[in-house]
Amino acid sequence: MTQSQARPRNPVNWQPGQPEREGLWIFTGLRDFIDNIANTSPARLALTAFVVVILLFTALLSLPASSATGQATPLHQSLFTAVSSVCVTGLTVVSTATHWSFFGQFIILLGIFVGGLGTLTLASLLALMVSKRLGVRGKLIAQEAMNNAGRLGEVGTLLRIVITTSVVIEATLALALIPRFMTLGEPFWQSMWHGVFYSISSFNNAGFTPHSDGIVPYETDLWILVPLMLGVFLGSLGFPVVMVLQQNGLNWKNWNLHTKLTIQVSIILLAAGTFLWALMEWDNVRTIAHMSAGDKIIHSLFASVMTRSGGFNLVDQNHMESTTMLLTDALMFAGGGSASTAGGIKVTTIAVMFLAIAAEARGDADVKVYGRTIPQGTMRVAISVIVAGATLVSVAAFLLLSISGASLDRVLFETISAFATVGLSTNLSAELPPEGVYVLSALMFAGRVGTVTLAAALALRQRSQLFHYPEERPIIG
Repeated sequence: MTQSQARPRNPVNWQPGQPEREGLWIFTGLRDFIDNIANTSPARLALTAFVVVILLFTALLSLPASSATGQATPLHQSLFTAVSSVCVTGLTVVSTATHWSFFGQFIILLGIFVGGLGTLTLASLLALMVSKRLGVRGKLIAQEAMNNAGRLGEVGTLLRIVITTSVVIEATLALALIPRFMTLGEPFWQSMWHGVFYSISSFNNAGFTPHSDGIVPYETDLWILVPLMLGVFLGSLGFPVVMVLQQNGLNWKNWNLHTKLTIQVSIILLAAGTFLWALMEWDNVRTIAHMSAGDKIIHSLFASVMTRSGGFNLVDQNHMESTTMLLTDALMFAGGGSASTAGGIKVTTIAVMFLAIAAEARGDADVKVYGRTIPQGTMRVAISVIVAGATLVSVAAFLLLSISGASLDRVLFETISAFATVGLSTNLSAELPPEGVYVLSALMFAGRVGTVTLAAALALRQRSQLFHYPEERPIIG
């Protein structure tokens, strides 16, 4: 070794090494910044992570290579599509099959997969990738997203389980769909692409379709409809529930309270939605009146599954009865399970509020179910989520009524679909001017990250007080 090689580099005088040290300083600063946010405000990190991801996918979809015509897509269309894919909604302002190239469709599919992991999961992964560790509050927020599954030191393992579970379920669905597309006459590579696309879109409750006419041509094909329904239903249960089912199977006694409430309410809503949708549409000549009884039942079951966040549809939403549209609005607003790929206010929120009402009607001081008492703090969070959701929908509907001049039923349907990240549409999204598109984009973002982040942030803000004011009960009702 020569003397010049052995001599240490002077950071002041050695110019060639300066860019390298500056790059290292930038990375270190970024790491410390993200680590600080993860430890002090995990909810803010979740919002930041989703905003960065959406902006990245907006830029990619704006490229000429993403368009089938080779021309750059207007900003409001690329932004809306990016938000819709990352927020796993499924609303579109341009045709997914005809407007986007294969590269553009791949970007949309990648956005669906990334967005389906959830805001809190993405934030935790970002902190792990950049700072190589999660602080205590970062682990708490990640554990809250997984419904306290496991100890704090196991959060990294839980995140890996989430990603692995997603990939395994989506791969299984794809293997079930690919042979069917091949038997329908599609080439092998096209069948593989469509199978993978539908599997990821269904499990993540996105509702995007690579066919210009959607899945309407397969409205009686159970080989395609059943995997789509299974994917949407499993995705709507949430990762905490899927993990409990993996560990304990169908042993009801070993399930935690969250799993019991999620599955029970999901089945109730599924059965009630199927029955009511069939009752209202059975004789509707514009939808299913001409079909056999078996096909009508299939359509009703499929609609009930999809209205709570799936987004796939077999009938034109504009052709449904007004009562059916109102039923769909209610099911969309309810949504699926917490920490799932579904949207809405979540079924456990509904369960907690129903149990609180039942306890109040009986005169019970505590809200009890399955041998457990639900804390008062949980009920306050549930009320906050419901009020926040209703407020967002009301404000967005008011704005869209002013912008579009469309009827209230169509506007309300589209706003709830956007907030609940469902994707069912009366085609109002494609008819809106750019300002209306931006309103729906903001609503999809708020619906995906707003209530979830609010619930997690409130859950970690519980603090003890050294004093207690005298109680005084105002008149209610």
